[in-house]
Amino acid sequence: MTDLFERAVPDPAAYLDQLAATDAARSYKGVLFDALDARPGATVLDLGCGSGADLAPLSEAVGPSGKVVGVEIRSELAGRARERTGAAGNVHVVAGDLHALPLPDGCADLARTDRGLQHVADPARALAKARRVLRPGGRLAMGEPDWDSLAIDHPDLGLARAYTRHVADGIVRKGTIGRQLPRLAREAGFAVAAVVPVTSVFREVEAADRVLGLRRTTERAVSAGRLSAADAERWLGHLAAEPFFAAVTLHIVVAELAA
Repeated sequence: MTDLFERAVPDPAAYLDQLAATDAARSYKGVLFDALDARPGATVLDLGCGSGADLAPLSEAVGPSGKVVGVEIRSELAGRARERTGAAGNVHVVAGDLHALPLPDGCADLARTDRGLQHVADPARALAKARRVLRPGGRLAMGEPDWDSLAIDHPDLGLARAYTRHVADGIVRKGTIGRQLPRLAREAGFAVAAVVPVTSVFREVEAADRVLGLRRTTERAVSAGRLSAADAERWLGHLAAEPFFAAVTLHIVVAELAA
């Protein structure tokens, strides 16, 4: 039964594209898109644009009089983003680190991050850089998970908690960034206009596996000493064979600068 879990580590661009197509991603991305409120003529920054899955809808929102700039540090992902947006004259993808944005001061009306700050070394510094490139009255919309909220049903609550702890502390660089965003945004000089939690619920193990990589993550937990090999097989065996339930919460935070 445990053969139903994905084993191979996916290509980063393919994984991001696969994730963007899931119901869970479409749900929170819709909330994030509405919170950004991109309008014709605006200049929008997609900070950590990944493979560029969200650049096209941003391009449509700002129209030919607007501009969309995607910033991505990983060259293979930036290349994929350029390929998929090559026909859009108002979209530009640049290589750059969120800690040192290669953009002039006050160049944008709006900026967004979509699960990008969970991977950076210093989110506070990244937010300070985002503030620098926004104009007065600018808005930053962020969607970031709180992996401590990951709840997977299993008869052995200790195993479930050990798995969640490994994800939050051992897999994701900043596993609790979602809950920290309002504080960090205020410290960076923003006013926090809204915080909207979006909880994704998975009732099919295959759908959860496409997002969570259940076997791969479990194997890493064994290597890290958080689970024994026997516990790992018991954990995966139950997830594969029994009715499945998992949930995790992502926070949409809207931060604004004074006009």
